[in-house]
Amino acid sequence: MKINIPESAAEILDKLHEAGFEAYVVGGCVRDSILGREPGDWDITTSARPEQVKKIFGRTIDTGIQHGTVTVMMGKEGFEVTTYRIDGEYEDGRHPKDVTFTSNLVEDLKRRDFTINAMAYSDRDGLIDEFDGLIDIEKKIIRCVGEPRERFAEDALRMMRAVRFAAQLGYSIEEDTKKAITELASTLDRISAERIQVELVKLLTSDNPGKVRELYETGLSAVFMPEFDRCFETPQNNPHHVYNVGEHIVKSIEAVKKDKVLRISMLFHDIEKPSCRTTDSEGLDHFYTHEEKSAKTAGAILRRLKFDRDTMDKVEKLIRYHDFRFPAEKRNVRRAVNKIGDELFPYFVEIKKADTSAQSEYRRDEKYDWIQKITDLYDEIKKNGECFCLKDLAVNGKDLIDRGIKPGRELGDILSAMLSDVLDDPSHNTKEYLLNETNFTRYTMKGNE
Repeated sequence: MKINIPESAAEILDKLHEAGFEAYVVGGCVRDSILGREPGDWDITTSARPEQVKKIFGRTIDTGIQHGTVTVMMGKEGFEVTTYRIDGEYEDGRHPKDVTFTSNLVEDLKRRDFTINAMAYSDRDGLIDEFDGLIDIEKKIIRCVGEPRERFAEDALRMMRAVRFAAQLGYSIEEDTKKAITELASTLDRISAERIQVELVKLLTSDNPGKVRELYETGLSAVFMPEFDRCFETPQNNPHHVYNVGEHIVKSIEAVKKDKVLRISMLFHDIEKPSCRTTDSEGLDHFYTHEEKSAKTAGAILRRLKFDRDTMDKVEKLIRYHDFRFPAEKRNVRRAVNKIGDELFPYFVEIKKADTSAQSEYRRDEKYDWIQKITDLYDEIKKNGECFCLKDLAVNGKDLIDRGIKPGRELGDILSAMLSDVLDDPSHNTKEYLLNETNFTRYTMKGNE
């Protein structure tokens, strides 16, 4: 087997070999190369000690020297070069208390998480695959190196990584590995919210986001978002639905475009349906006000997982309006764009499509027809440059101040009254019309109501 190693990484291997040391590219870059994927990073493992690596290369950075890692700079590009090591006891569920350097490559590969990540390669020695990673790639399975309970005890985040890799690669998790995850799921509480967030986003934005179901099946989601688990226990006895809430969520995630905001929105769009469920006298379930409650809960979960403010704001707004319906007329679309925002309105449309596809066939064609109509009207509104927010209004605060209106609430109310008129009739969006004495008086009276 031949792997095409980038020139800079190959030069590092050559220099280490010339100095009398073993050296290989290792881990994810080997896996991705075998799979025909473009590696993001090229990590290198070597028998050379950190101080020896520093002596061989002119420009290095001590990125993790206590654990044997030195970053070697090749031009503007950095490559992590790590000494073969045996990890000591893991006390914090993430870092070994100490490490012991070794001259044995296999001892180093033993400490890695999954067989597909425990392969090394050099042009000189070819592929080193002591734990049958190549076979597991052929079988399309995620399997721990050695005893899975030991690997997960060393770093509990590896349990989420197993699900994430399964999602990214379209693999299944090997039986013993999955059993160990189920047994040790509760230990995920040792892991920081930031690290969990990273794995969750990678899973959701993968080609197989439906694997998020395995977080529930293994008990992992119970640790960091128990609200998700309740959804799988909540039926939807309603002609619009065919799945329980959890399955509906999973189907909707699978149906939406590969976008971080969209997929997070689908994950949480019905998260409060369990708390809002009521059953009428005919046995039909209803979920009144679940949109608003789901938006608030989504915000709380995202804050808990340390998401950025921009993502939280977008997701909360999309969830708040995900069930928003209105007659497919231009004035209503303009008002919807004003309410949801021009940036998010195309996301709103995608959410409507995904939500509909994850429901029953009851009135499905009618729903899709409505979505297409509002999409066409939105495109027409954009093409015509019609106004749907204050910044596009033909007048501004200065124009009103020039008319004698003092800065403050009254000024804002008048601008809102003008915008409301223009949303109904875009032809009114001219200075002449809006500042006409009769119209201006009308806006002033409306603003003071």
